Amino acid sequence: MVLIEIDDPRQKDIRQLLDEHLVDMLATSPVESVHALEHSALSGQDVTFWTAREDDELLSCGALKQFASDRGEIKSMRTTSAARGQGIASQLLSRIVVEARQRSYRFLYLETGSDEFFAPARRLYGRHGFTECQPFGNYVLDPHSVFMRLDLLDGNQS
Repeated sequence: MVLIEIDDPRQKDIRQLLDEHLVDMLATSPVESVHALEHSALSGQDVTFWTAREDDELLSCGALKQFASDRGEIKSMRTTSAARGQGIASQLLSRIVVEARQRSYRFLYLETGSDEFFAPARRLYGRHGFTECQPFGNYVLDPHSVFMRLDLLDGNQS
């Protein structure tokens, strides 16, 4: 059974998964287009960080960062290569969306890459009701980024 719970991104297995995430980001996008948060930033008071584990094995992680009183951003979604294609990321994303709704956020945003490498992530977010939008927060237009938004007041989604 997969257990999704708030976790500490400074743990060794999580740091390794996040380091792998950053390596892939840097391999597919110019450094100025990589917006992944460092381990310490994922421990900030404005961030809630979850993992999905089965029998204590790390399968996936993701975070919710508040950037306005009624808006949040999904950060650092990553699934281990062994756990991909099993619906783990979908379960984790659903948990994050539930939390954003409980916080009465109006919108939930994310930034992901435009490269083909990121196509599975874009499809996952699309299946959960996210649609492409203009840059939000401190982001600017970038050909290496795709910005997406979920309207949380629309009860038909995720």
